[in-house]
Amino acid sequence: MFFLGKVLGLMAQPLLWLAGLLFISLWVMQRRPKLWRRLIATALVGLLGLGWLPVPDFGVRALEQRYEEIAPDADVSGYAGVIVLGGALDSGYVAQAHLQPALNDAAERMAATAALLLRNPQLPVIFTGGEGNLLGSGPTESDRARTFFSSLGIANDRVRYESLSRSTYENAVLSRQLPGVEIKQKWLLVTSAWHMPRSVATFQKLGWNVTAYPVDFRTGDSTPWSQYNLQDGAQRWELLLHECIGIVAYRLAGRL
Repeated sequence: MFFLGKVLGLMAQPLLWLAGLLFISLWVMQRRPKLWRRLIATALVGLLGLGWLPVPDFGVRALEQRYEEIAPDADVSGYAGVIVLGGALDSGYVAQAHLQPALNDAAERMAATAALLLRNPQLPVIFTGGEGNLLGSGPTESDRARTFFSSLGIANDRVRYESLSRSTYENAVLSRQLPGVEIKQKWLLVTSAWHMPRSVATFQKLGWNVTAYPVDFRTGDSTPWSQYNLQDGAQRWELLLHECIGIVAYRLAGRL
């Protein structure tokens, strides 16, 4: 399932689709020139259309608005603890070359968790995240998270680490196997807002009593129609397609 997820992840890259169109156009260039021109035009229109942000933002916003944002100073005294999903720390070859933990564009998962710990010293934390790369061999994301929290002066005994999971489903399964964890108690679930619908559904399917604590928002209430950026657009489309494919795959597998 992990390998299949990585293969499906390739389908979420819109630039790969356009590259496929160009490859096909080269194959038919001599045989069917009319089709070749249509494929080239389609690839060009698709490439230019990637940068128009209101379109992918519409889909991402629909995912992010499923759960209400919680204020950083909200009263969370009634919760047994915080579960933070991995995905904010790089563990690839770049991260392995440096001593400091490398945060990526989902860094709010770590920042929001640190803020919760500092404001609520009674809350324990479960960090769940192993080696997410297909051929990864370096330190797990939990190892990087330990370095991150230690650098902020957060005591090691306040955070428990689950370092074997490679997917959202495994996050939920392996975290409940940690000693002393009672899944029927109320837990705050911290992950990116666009990833929250699949995460909450997966955890609840396995019996967890979780409350969404969404962070790492990528959209606002609306996106101005004038917003255009090819790089941001490609990344936004990839994020949206990746999550939609993940939701469909999880439903077919009975994980939601």
